[in-house]
Amino acid sequence: MEELIHKLQHRVVELTQAQRRIADYIVQNPMEVAFLTVDKLASKVGTSTATIMRFSAAVGYSGFSELQKELQLNMKHKAAPQTRLEANLKHSNKSKLLHNHVELQFNNIQYSLDNITEETFQHIVEKIANSRQVLCTSVRSGRAVGEYLSLGINRLLGNCQYIDADQSDWVDELVHLNSSDLIIAVSYPRYAKRIKDMLEVAKSYDVEVLLITDSYSSPLTKYANYVLPCSSASIGSHNSIVAAIFIVDFILSALAINDPERTKPRLDKINNILTKMSYHTTH
Repeated sequence: MEELIHKLQHRVVELTQAQRRIADYIVQNPMEVAFLTVDKLASKVGTSTATIMRFSAAVGYSGFSELQKELQLNMKHKAAPQTRLEANLKHSNKSKLLHNHVELQFNNIQYSLDNITEETFQHIVEKIANSRQVLCTSVRSGRAVGEYLSLGINRLLGNCQYIDADQSDWVDELVHLNSSDLIIAVSYPRYAKRIKDMLEVAKSYDVEVLLITDSYSSPLTKYANYVLPCSSASIGSHNSIVAAIFIVDFILSALAINDPERTKPRLDKINNILTKMSYHTTH
C-alpha cells in the first residue's frame, strides 16, 4: 500500500478527474479493492473498466491485476500478528488497555449487527435446522468458534460434526455430502489455504457454505452461499473471536427456541444419560 501511495503522490497531477476518484476509492478501501473484479470496481466508482485499466498503467502497473497483487500482499503483511502488534503498540495507552479492549469489542459486535439482517439470521438458522448434515470446519484462530458451534448444533440437533481443515480427513467426509448438507467454515486473516481448498471441493459437490469471516472483503466469500462478517480486530496481535462467539451463540439460542419440539426431547435424553452416569458433581 505504501508503494502504491508513493506512486500516486508522484503522479497525481497526471491523473484525470475520473482516475483520481479511482485513487481515492482504493486508498480508502484497500482490502475491498484487493479482491474485487475490475468490473465491480468500475461499478462502485462509477466509471468504465477501460478507465480502471488506464489508471493502473498511469500509476506504473502493467495492469489492474498487478495492482491487485500488491494490495493482496500488503493485506497479508498487515494481517501478520507481529505487524498488528507493532501497529497497536504505536497507539496503545497501557493505562487504558481494558477500556480500549471493551470499546473495540463493542465496535466489533456492532459491525456484525450492522451488516447482518434479521432476515439473514432467520434464513441461516432455518438452513442449519433443515440440513441433513452439518460440518463445521476451521483452523488455528477460528478453531474455538468452529468447535463451540459444532458442539452446540450437535447437542441440539444431532447432525453436526467438527473437522479440522488442516487434517486431510475432511476429504473422506466431504465426498458423502450433497446439496442437502451444509458446511460452516470459520476463517480469519491470513485466510488458510486449507479452508479455501475445502470450500472449492464443497462447491463442486453443490454443498452449501456458510462462511464466518472478518468482512465481506474476505477472499473466501466467493465460495459462500451465506456470509456472517465478524470483525476479528484486537488491541493486541491476535484475531479476536469475541464477535464471532457472540453471533454463533445467538444462532444456538435461536435453534433451541425456534423448534422446542425437536430440541427439548433430545436435551432431555442426553441429560437422563448423563444423570445415570453421575457425570456432573453434586457439590
